[in-house]
Amino acid sequence: MATQTAVAPARRPRGVNLEKWGWVFMRVSGVLLVVLIFGHLFVNLMVGDGIHALDFAFIAGKFATPFWQWWDVLMLWLALIHGANGMRTIVNDYVTTEKVRKVLVWALGLAAGLLILLGTLVVFTFDPCLGVNEASTLWDTCQALGK
Repeated sequence: MATQTAVAPARRPRGVNLEKWGWVFMRVSGVLLVVLIFGHLFVNLMVGDGIHALDFAFIAGKFATPFWQWWDVLMLWLALIHGANGMRTIVNDYVTTEKVRKVLVWALGLAAGLLILLGTLVVFTFDPCLGVNEASTLWDTCQALGK
């Protein structure tokens, strides 16, 4: 007669499951990005004069409005984090050397962080009148704005 030995159930590691939350983030950010991108394209290409209205003044007008600043910053942040997380997943799947994997993941994080920082600064500090002189086509507009 064979004796059976009791096997303890496998224990799950405690703490935050970053891979699970990364997976959830990819799904949620993907849906939000579809809405943000198609909204962005619709406003820029379909509303008003459509693509013919796209010029420096159109962008300056959009960036003068907090709603569009936050819309574009949210789109920027989600797109960069979504892309960096996707690349991190690819690196984790295909790079077999631990040291190389860590370097690549750190490089992805630093690149995404730098682009997020610079992009956010551009959106919130954009001033179309910076450096405008009397010879510029924006001179009258900037004078009317008091800049």
